[in-house]
Amino acid sequence: MSKHRHDSESSKDRNVNPTAAQDQAGTSAQRPPPDSQTPPGQPAGSFGQTGPHGQAEGDSKFSGSPGQTPGSSATPDLADELEAVRKENAALKAEIEELNAKYLRKLAEEVNFRKRMLREKEDGQKYALSSILADLVPILDDFDRGMKAASGAHSFEQLQEGMVLVQRQLSQMLENKYALKRFDSAGNPFDPTMHEALFAEPADVDEAVVSEEYLPGYMHHERVLRSAKVRVKIPNGVKKDVAQDAAFGGEPGDKPTAGQRPEEGAGQD
Repeated sequence: MSKHRHDSESSKDRNVNPTAAQDQAGTSAQRPPPDSQTPPGQPAGSFGQTGPHGQAEGDSKFSGSPGQTPGSSATPDLADELEAVRKENAALKAEIEELNAKYLRKLAEEVNFRKRMLREKEDGQKYALSSILADLVPILDDFDRGMKAASGAHSFEQLQEGMVLVQRQLSQMLENKYALKRFDSAGNPFDPTMHEALFAEPADVDEAVVSEEYLPGYMHHERVLRSAKVRVKIPNGVKKDVAQDAAFGGEPGDKPTAGQRPEEGAGQD
């Protein structure tokens, strides 16, 4: 009986499952050495474990230098990019502030320029006659001296002589400095651009001639500043209306109305 039991146990040992034997062999192969050192030829950190496709699991989980976590290599790049963006933003802000300051300065300069031009224009209009008035002041001084001399001497001749001197001085100053020149009209042909006829009378003449000057005329450079007020002689053969219109410098039929003085009629410049 005991012999038969021993034979059955021996047969059981011989009939062990091959798959279980392989799993036991693989487990013993995966077990690390007692000294926890990596066997020669095996990658560090793999512990001899392989994945489904034969790749070491330690290589897939802890690739790179020791102590570096996954994604830590991208962190320095992001930090550098963020720092570059911050520097660019600061440079743009500084440029905007500089441009704004330049714009404000230009705007202030333009406003000040307009104010200065307006003030200079007002001053120019206000003091436009300062030059000529400064030249007239000495003439007034001459009048004062002449009046004092005439009142002290009680002499008309001295007063007349002083008036002539003052008039000559004033005329020379205006002509030499301001190009204001007086022109004579008596005896010259009538010119509507220079003369204003106050009266016209028929006479034995070939053309209209100025017979008498009531007020002298003046020219400023080449322009007539004031036309001379004159009396005109017209030819006898000219009709009265036409002669009067020609003398007054108007068109035929433009006669002074009733009650109007000749100098107020047509022909005035």
